[in-house]
Amino acid sequence: MNKDKNKRIIVTLFAIGLYFISAGASYLFFSGKVTQGSVNSPIPAPTTGANGKLTFDQALPKTQPCPLNGVLYSKQQESWWQKHRPLGVMIENSVDARPQSGISGADVVYEAVAEGGITRFLSVFYCQDAGQVGPVRSARTYFVDFISEYGNSPLYAHVGGANQPGPADALGQINDYGWAGYNDLNQFSIGFPTFWRDYDRLPGVATEHTMYASVGKLWDFAATSRKLTNVDDKGTSWDTTFVPYKFTDDAPVSQRPTSQTVHLEFWPSAGSNYTVDWKYDPKTNLYMRFNGGKPHMDKDNNKQLTAKNVVVLEMVERNANDGYVANDHLLYTNKGTGKAVVFKDGKRINGSWSKASRTGRTIVRDSSGSEIKFDRGVIWFEVLPTDSGVIDVK
Repeated sequence: MNKDKNKRIIVTLFAIGLYFISAGASYLFFSGKVTQGSVNSPIPAPTTGANGKLTFDQALPKTQPCPLNGVLYSKQQESWWQKHRPLGVMIENSVDARPQSGISGADVVYEAVAEGGITRFLSVFYCQDAGQVGPVRSARTYFVDFISEYGNSPLYAHVGGANQPGPADALGQINDYGWAGYNDLNQFSIGFPTFWRDYDRLPGVATEHTMYASVGKLWDFAATSRKLTNVDDKGTSWDTTFVPYKFTDDAPVSQRPTSQTVHLEFWPSAGSNYTVDWKYDPKTNLYMRFNGGKPHMDKDNNKQLTAKNVVVLEMVERNANDGYVANDHLLYTNKGTGKAVVFKDGKRINGSWSKASRTGRTIVRDSSGSEIKFDRGVIWFEVLPTDSGVIDVK
């Protein structure tokens, strides 16, 4: 009897043990399935507005840094930008072109004089859908040098360009680099509906101020007509040669000054319409842009243009002497080294810039030689002539 009783006890204990083992394995299996399903759940697609501009869910966690300026966005937005490559668009800044469209959606902006003291913008788009952009104007050789920093075959959108034989021949250089008909998006060879003229957007201005595009249409054209998405037709990703900047979080509020104003004059002789002021707001840690003494607005969203980092690059400016009318074509010595001044967190940092080659990155260092870490946000490069530019800080 005792033997039978002991057997029954052993069998019972074994069954109980087997039950718990089975239950535990089942729990781990199914909980793993749930966890796996939640991790691999499809990322929701952004919504499309009436004007074709994408809208992303701002309630999603912002954990993914933009490679161009370090801003944190959602995985939804990252999954979108990973399907294309950086896009540089030439946007003019004459008085008749203001207010421009789409600049507030750029990740990085370069500003330099195009001619006659009038500046022009190379606005670089990648992590945001800026919608409509413009007015779009012509290429200049030094802007080609800057967009060349953005990896393999960056997209470059413009309307024609300087083409006088000589050192300022931007269109000739684009052809020499193998960009023409590939990553170069020249309106002269593309046209409607990727580019279009809008005579009602800024009523009464000359035709030269009426050319627009949308970043979405430009990316779509590059993908369908040039086989350029995030990879090229050989499967090479655009960022294999891209050198990102280093980024840091904003300074604590307690360490920010109450105010700072940065006044810039590219050509003092050009008059007050082309002066630039950046006024620091310690609450947002942003620099608010003023052009010609007025808030510089984006026409599409009525927002004032801002930057987290204002970077002044002092470069030698000279005329190209290529026989062009009034000798207006300019050159900037943007390869080599020079002085730089960085404004961020309401503070001024004196330093230097260096750029080894056309495709080399423009690196900015402080006075000790350490590379400056930019705050996460828009980086706005201001190219000032070394011998005539004005920097006044209050």
